[in-house]
Amino acid sequence: MAEIEIDGGPADPARLAALGLINYGHFTTLRAESGRTRGLALHLDRLVRDCRTVFDAELDPAEVRARIRRVLPADGAPVIVRVTAFDPALGLERPAAPATPHLLVTTRPAPAAAPGPLRVRTTAYRRELPEVKHVGLFALVHQRRQAQLDGYDDALLLDRAGRLVEGTTWNLALYDGRTLVWPETDAALPGVTAALLARVHPGPQRREVLSPDGLGRFVAAVAVNAGVGVRPIAAIDGTSFDPAHPVVAELRAAYEGVPGDEI
Repeated sequence: MAEIEIDGGPADPARLAALGLINYGHFTTLRAESGRTRGLALHLDRLVRDCRTVFDAELDPAEVRARIRRVLPADGAPVIVRVTAFDPALGLERPAAPATPHLLVTTRPAPAAAPGPLRVRTTAYRRELPEVKHVGLFALVHQRRQAQLDGYDDALLLDRAGRLVEGTTWNLALYDGRTLVWPETDAALPGVTAALLARVHPGPQRREVLSPDGLGRFVAAVAVNAGVGVRPIAAIDGTSFDPAHPVVAELRAAYEGVPGDEI
């Protein structure tokens, strides 16, 4: 069953309406099971950092943890938790007014099984304020929708120079048979799952400026985020990859081997 609270209490319609109408805030999403989650410190650091950027305000990590604990299932079932910081009193006319962020915490059941391989297409789009995980998701959902209407599963974003950046809600990693390669870019959201994988991947890895016309040298590709972990990519535009390549299982095992932190 999904849960939704604001500041540890009922999510009243008036404050929810403020978030929906003004759409100004930031969030993080994590997968929790048995009261634990991977990369908790990274999620908390993101919320604190983004709160300073978005609201010029401080956020107490201990409060965030307490709010998350309140909504976790008593039986420890796996859930996807989203923590959103927003100020329901902030108006369109004067968003520069002093802000007092509040915490909207929601849960939904985690996927029961790993999703299948993705087929994605590239599209030119740069997110606003890409270093912040903000609530302005319209353009990303629109890019995903347009890709799906054209027969793909999702979209992979390109910067103004046509270089690979990130997926709509995930980071990209490619494998050339020896080395795990991450896009070198300043336009992507620093993902928690990507950061954890970079720490635990046992093989060589590097960052590199990547373009669609250079994808043919890679044998495998994956999309990574906290919701699904590691998901294989079967194709980017017209370039195919092996979704069953052993490196996919290796990456998934490395990520799932990261011990969960107690919330």
